[in-house]
Amino acid sequence: MQVAMIPNDHVDIVWDSVKDYLEGAAQYTYGRYTVEDIYDCIKEYDYILWIAFDKDKIKAAVVTNFTHYPRKKYLNMVFCGGEEINTWIKPIIKMLQCWAFDNKCDGLEATARLGWAKVFKNDGYKPLWQTFQLPAADAGLGVRHG
Repeated sequence: MQVAMIPNDHVDIVWDSVKDYLEGAAQYTYGRYTVEDIYDCIKEYDYILWIAFDKDKIKAAVVTNFTHYPRKKYLNMVFCGGEEINTWIKPIIKMLQCWAFDNKCDGLEATARLGWAKVFKNDGYKPLWQTFQLPAADAGLGVRHG
């Protein structure tokens, strides 16, 4: 399995091969992103597209960006999708860890569904927190949405 970073000006060459994988990832953002938004983030902002491929078949797509905190810097694995995960997850995680190290990051992070804990369990994964989604409420301030 090979892993490659796709330069921004080459994204369109592979987009048709990775779009469905990232469409699946977008569905799990619960309306926060569409696959078109992911494409825009890659093309217009500092998001990076990575692919895992075997010969001429792309098996996975991962999108990353850097997150700068006041005291730390992390490589954030924002979107991930593919097929036959056991064939590509280890090589892509290793590549991302090396990229994070080379870019003076403190580590690799991801916000993901709970099932990803099983995927990362042998890679030094530490569950730090969980994201909770609560509905917004009208606080009686005269603001109406909808």
